[in-house]
Amino acid sequence: MEKRLGFVGVIIYNRKKAAPLVNNILTEFGELIVGRMGIPHLKRDLSVIVLIVNASTDEVGALTGKLGKVVGVSVKSGLCKCE
Repeated sequence: MEKRLGFVGVIIYNRKKAAPLVNNILTEFGELIVGRMGIPHLKRDLSVIVLIVNASTDEVGALTGKLGKVVGVSVKSGLCKCE
């Protein structure tokens, strides 16, 4: 499968409940993640995580699918068509 460079944006609502589940999933897919930046927004009790990934469309779909099943998590992704 062709690997592409891209991003995954994750917004975690209710950080105390959802963040440990998200971190477990990110660990499971760690080989796809090139970089990660996470910013907590304490006043709104949410966090924003941006991942840089090098993965196939199927791999990104598996990652975002698992993240999207976590209650209180919103996920969006994009992959580059460039070589």
